[in-house]
Amino acid sequence: MTAPAGRAGRRDTVHLWIIRTDQPDAVVGELAELLDPAERARAAGAERLLARRHTVVHGAVRLLVAERLGLHPGELVWRRGPHGKPEPAGADRGLGVNYSASGPLAVLALTDGRSVGADVEEVRDPRVAARIADRYFPAAEAAALAQSPSPGALAERFTELWCRREACVKAYGGRLVQGFGLPLAGPAPLVLADVGALGSGPCRIADVPVPGPFRAAVAAVGDRPFDVRVHRWTAGERLVPTGFQSF
Repeated sequence: MTAPAGRAGRRDTVHLWIIRTDQPDAVVGELAELLDPAERARAAGAERLLARRHTVVHGAVRLLVAERLGLHPGELVWRRGPHGKPEPAGADRGLGVNYSASGPLAVLALTDGRSVGADVEEVRDPRVAARIADRYFPAAEAAALAQSPSPGALAERFTELWCRREACVKAYGGRLVQGFGLPLAGPAPLVLADVGALGSGPCRIADVPVPGPFRAAVAAVGDRPFDVRVHRWTAGERLVPTGFQSF
């Protein structure tokens, strides 16, 4: 069930950082020094390009989250939920954190006092998108996608719905399979009054524009409206504001 996305009560702020993962050698080397042993081990076991991107994502996330918490990046310790969602250790910190990466682009979402989920995806091949939608999406969504005016439109719309689904699931720290049946079509922002097996609703979801052939979405548990402040992370400058939107 989808509830109206009204404007009531106070507004929260979600800070969304856009991170380019293809960085120069010097930046990759500096960020590698910030990783914890588990993050370094994952990078060491990956193909070179994937290892570099992994290093940039996790190093930049450490910088930004630690800065928000007043810590040195090396002091940041992650606690993992039942399905792997990371959050800073120390339940009293009250900072909602989630990040996502797709090829050369990553996003990090931060907000106070509210669980948050974020997802970014490169626009899928339309044939792959159609197969996944037919198998996993609610029947009405799959049928609507099949009526898209072009393969490109189908791929873009599918990726948008996939990002909404992932962001909602990640806000709850659940498994993707728990979000396949959620009705996510319609204009954003939208509020799901019932999130099914993920937990107790509601959940507010918004699409966020990102550069290139990518789509992104942010979700936060609860129906309170939120503003999204979009920043671009660049090595040496840390934060470069790029936009402000209300959802």
